[in-house]
Amino acid sequence: MKVSINWGGDARFDGTTGTGHTYTMDGPEDHGGKNQGARPMEMVLLGLGGCSSFDVMSILKKTRQDVVDCRTEIEAERADAVPAVFTKIHLHFVVSGRKLKEAHVKRAVSLSAEQYCSASIMLEKGGVEISHSYELVEVE
Repeated sequence: MKVSINWGGDARFDGTTGTGHTYTMDGPEDHGGKNQGARPMEMVLLGLGGCSSFDVMSILKKTRQDVVDCRTEIEAERADAVPAVFTKIHLHFVVSGRKLKEAHVKRAVSLSAEQYCSASIMLEKGGVEISHSYELVEVE
């Protein structure tokens, strides 16, 4: 896996993935940025959320759950000192569907956290306290 990062001036950087997708990162105005993209640490959280959400949805599809939407809300805390690493991250999955079985959703979240999500497991091994929760929303 490879990516490249190109400086776009000031505090802006454009990252290009090996699969050809480009993402802009930028710093806050008080650090010379112009708010033209996500902060790099926000990108870390996006990656974590994407990895976990992919796992949860894949597992729920295999159990034939009638999911119509899945939203993952992530909150993180960072150390006050430099480097301002993440110390705690909480992922909350909001799964909407028809006649969802709570046991399947609970299992999908657990399997992602404990076995499948490389990003989550890597961060946890690095000392980040990671927690998970979920809620089911019944739709007609």
